[in-house]
Amino acid sequence: MKYISTRGGTAPITFSEAVMTGLARDGGLMLPEEFPNIKDKLTAWSSLSYTELAYEIMKLYADDLTEEELRTVIEKSYATFRHPETTPTKKVGPVYILELFHGPTFAFKDVALQFLGNMFELILNKTGANLNIIAATSGDTGSAAIHGVRGRKGINIFVMHPNGRVSAVQELQMTSVTDANVYNIAIDGTFDDAQAIVKTLFGDLSFKDKYSLGAVNSINWARVLAQVVYYFYAGLKVMKETGSEKISFSVPTGNFGDIFAGYVAHLMGLPIDKLILATNENDILSRFFNTGVYNVEGVHPTISPSMDIQVASNFERWLYLHAKRDSKQLCDWMQQFKETKSLTIGNPDELDEIMVAGKADTAKTLATIKRFYEESSYVLDPHTAVGVSVALEKAPTSPVICLATAHPAKFPDAIKDATGKSGLATAAEIEALKGKPTRKFELPADAGAVAAFVIEKLQ
Repeated sequence: MKYISTRGGTAPITFSEAVMTGLARDGGLMLPEEFPNIKDKLTAWSSLSYTELAYEIMKLYADDLTEEELRTVIEKSYATFRHPETTPTKKVGPVYILELFHGPTFAFKDVALQFLGNMFELILNKTGANLNIIAATSGDTGSAAIHGVRGRKGINIFVMHPNGRVSAVQELQMTSVTDANVYNIAIDGTFDDAQAIVKTLFGDLSFKDKYSLGAVNSINWARVLAQVVYYFYAGLKVMKETGSEKISFSVPTGNFGDIFAGYVAHLMGLPIDKLILATNENDILSRFFNTGVYNVEGVHPTISPSMDIQVASNFERWLYLHAKRDSKQLCDWMQQFKETKSLTIGNPDELDEIMVAGKADTAKTLATIKRFYEESSYVLDPHTAVGVSVALEKAPTSPVICLATAHPAKFPDAIKDATGKSGLATAAEIEALKGKPTRKFELPADAGAVAAFVIEKLQ
């Protein structure tokens, strides 16, 4: 299996090379040359454990690794999870909840970033190279990435978060990690500003090469691959339980990486009825799939801060596939968007029959948290509640699995606002962070300032 860039300017490379490259050298995103069709494997896969299934899926894409190497990375990655199923699914009221928050930082990002951290270590041990990770986070990626690589030999990590725009727990999970190889940067701007800085630094190829830059944001294909696994694991389980021939997923969406993993599962042959794209007030993606127009508006701070994003990096991967892998068309679209902050693709009814989209504002989100607590004694975090709210609104005929992307203990203020009660969702590991020493560096939202900071610390 070889990997190519959405923008067509990079020669095909191996899985390991794609992992270390992150953003392609031509500014595009890496994708496999093809998606394997596994429809004939679904019955056999439905009885596998999470790690067994992860191996069967990942070996199709990582064929430059030995069986022992890949199995070892997978086992190490998911041994850190608190639940024996890694990502369990529960029936709650009218929907199924796929709990993706049982990893070290209580967020779905752990599923991919524990895997990516161990994959980095494997590849660096084989090559003897060093890696300096530059990342942007809207809340959860930062802490999950930090916990994936903290203390690892040959790796430094620089994580930018929008100052004052993540939850108190999210910030504490990042800044309380004071390992020598971890640098938390609070930028005076939005997540979109931080993401733009990452792309600028990676676009400077001399800087990228000189300082051995690597990516942990979902621009890294390995992130998406790791997330594909839980769509199969949950989907096959619920179809078996319900006797349904198809399954739907509702995905709280900001940067389009998580729902794109579901799209990959669909392309591989998982019988998905609908992928429900759920946004908060930052609804650029739900507006696109309902109108065919992708245009930037201002970022609105919300109670689901990990979704407070306008420009979704992984959307380029979907656009490339929508253009039938025509890199020239993709580049024309991206240039138009860069110049005008707007892009019109066409008739929304002809965009993608599997994708449906909707928005849940703060009022709907709080009402959904309140309803599920009162009716089912189940506490949803505000991101998950966005997905559940839109799922109930769209109501496909197939069983719906709603992705629970974070533990509610990370957002106690929102839970209290919704239910009127304190202490409904707690986690001892999160409580233990309070009062710990913290460290962060405040910088302007400027690529030059961040580059100078990286150079200073590496010297």
